[in-house]
Amino acid sequence: MTYCLAINVNDGIVFCSDSRTNAGTDNVGTYSKLHTFAWPGERFFVLLSAGNLATTQAVVKKLNSDIPAGLSPNLLTVNSMQEAADYVGIVSTMVQKQQAERDTASTNFEATFIFGGQIGAAAPEIFMIYPQGNYIHESREHPFLQIGEIKYGKPILDRVIKRNLDLERAARCALVSMNSTIRSNVTVGPPVEMLIYKRDDLIEGRKLYLTEDDPFARELSERWNQGLAHALENLPRFPWEVEASGSEEHRVFNFPGKSSES
Repeated sequence: MTYCLAINVNDGIVFCSDSRTNAGTDNVGTYSKLHTFAWPGERFFVLLSAGNLATTQAVVKKLNSDIPAGLSPNLLTVNSMQEAADYVGIVSTMVQKQQAERDTASTNFEATFIFGGQIGAAAPEIFMIYPQGNYIHESREHPFLQIGEIKYGKPILDRVIKRNLDLERAARCALVSMNSTIRSNVTVGPPVEMLIYKRDDLIEGRKLYLTEDDPFARELSERWNQGLAHALENLPRFPWEVEASGSEEHRVFNFPGKSSES
């Protein structure tokens, strides 16, 4: 399994992925799932991958090789992010078909991608590309996309991520989302890769590679745990707790079928 996410805010895009490709007591493998394609000053793309490793490797290889081979379309000839997403979807379905035709063991060759970036002065965009080659855009209300093991890291994104959130806070939120997933699912694991792309820069931007023992990653995890414990302690007390403690703290509790009393 895997977990990848992208967050598109006004200031730019945050891309984040784990690196685990398989898991078991004696069989743990890692492979980068974050791939960049850059033509500084002109266009910049990132591809996050989840699914069959042979498929994702073949897709990345073809995206790179189509340009020197002069095949069209390619990432250098597309005129918009939507055209680029169409192209990646076509490459993905073609690779899956080729893999399946050689297979004799009913292997699942499906792969899902998050594709994002910017072309020229156009706005940065992110897309989720399904195994069938079709894709969706992030929504205005929830400007993020996830693939893989999404359920553990989604609550923090739903509560915090808004389009006007600054880039660094969005990046920290992505790391908390990843940390929550890693703690809850052994099939998702470090190293964690992150790329922070600033809008209109059209270059790779800041890239982080966080191992399990990375001091920054450890401090972020510890601070988040402490923050959760502190927030829990500051939640409103039940009526019987307030009464038992003799606290003068005033509480108004509304229960179904009963009127509140001061």
